[in-house]
Amino acid sequence: MTALYLSRPAILSSLGEGIAHHVQSLLEKVDSPLTLSDHLFRAENLEGSAYMLGTINTDLRSFPVNLADEHRSRNNQVLWHCLQQLEPQIEVAITKFGRCRIAVVIGSSTTGVDENIPVFKYEAAHPNDWSGAKFNQQQQYFSAPADFIAHQYGLKGLVYGISTACTSGAKALITAARLLKANLCDAVICGGVDTLSLLTVNGFNSLSVLSNTRTNPFSVNRQGINIGEGAAVFIMSREKLDDTSVQLLGYGASSDAYHMSSPHPEGEGAISAFHTALASAQVEPHQIGWINLHGTGTIHNDQMESLTVNTIFGCQTPCTSTKPYTGHTLGAAGAIEAAILWGMIDRTLNPDGQLPAQLWDSQRDPHLPNIALTDFHSHWNNKKRIGASSSFAFGGNNTVLILGETDD
Repeated sequence: MTALYLSRPAILSSLGEGIAHHVQSLLEKVDSPLTLSDHLFRAENLEGSAYMLGTINTDLRSFPVNLADEHRSRNNQVLWHCLQQLEPQIEVAITKFGRCRIAVVIGSSTTGVDENIPVFKYEAAHPNDWSGAKFNQQQQYFSAPADFIAHQYGLKGLVYGISTACTSGAKALITAARLLKANLCDAVICGGVDTLSLLTVNGFNSLSVLSNTRTNPFSVNRQGINIGEGAAVFIMSREKLDDTSVQLLGYGASSDAYHMSSPHPEGEGAISAFHTALASAQVEPHQIGWINLHGTGTIHNDQMESLTVNTIFGCQTPCTSTKPYTGHTLGAAGAIEAAILWGMIDRTLNPDGQLPAQLWDSQRDPHLPNIALTDFHSHWNNKKRIGASSSFAFGGNNTVLILGETDD
């Protein structure tokens, strides 16, 4: 495929804000910001255990005073704060292409669901009285974050949302590439956003995959997921909009059609997505210098993913799960991890070519196929920096993005 430029990403997570801060924190292996909390249960007077969560502690930018209620959600406020980092490039795109040729595609799994939980509680307490139930349907649309961006910047191009659980953010980038290839737009604001929600935390709790200790991917002692929140947004285009040095070289997507919540144990769909991405990027496995793994710390994901990586790359390609730093940000994860990959490729942010060390207890699970998890001595070892980011979701939904530095 024709490589597409990715602007310097806007990023916000429990680790902090800004791509430079994320790269520095990961390379210095700062303490994980994930904290043990039961506040989502206490806030609703529910019984629940404390779990490790990745909470954004930044004071978020206030909404414009006259913003309609349909746009007022924590998801959109996180997105609004994050977009401050991208506004210069957005203005360049508007000037260069016009508002009608800029599309918006944002992935999310929660949109405005938390804002309407009080409505459900009211209806349960007053089954025959709807006078106090003010359900805002537009807050719930999968397209709500994308609609918000288009509204705020007056964009008139294609606008829609992607909601494929934990691949949503990565799928948004794939969709953006397809829109550009089809010449339906000249630039796409694309990425993902998700925030902590009682619904999603309880949902993962019902699957018995939450951990009350820091997530420990690929360890024999791994106990499960830490849910996080955050956002990452790019502008993708055929032309440079800033001094970006990174392009989307290729991508792959597949569906296992195996189980509603578990991946195919032999990684059939994940392997297919990797092969498709490599073919799309026209690169061989040995040219991939680093993989930002999905790495959730669950029994089934880590087994499938290590098998997938070992099958295609053997145990030579350095790879890392960055979720011990950010938590699993669900619909934002694919975009956040693509942004981290972008930052590690960029030679201005990472001149020495260091790779983030795997944050874990170093107790490898002997039942998992061997993969080359990074340590403090890991570096890019190829002359040209090309890396992959993998994301896997419910329903066997698999995505792989391949990013690389530009030749110009």
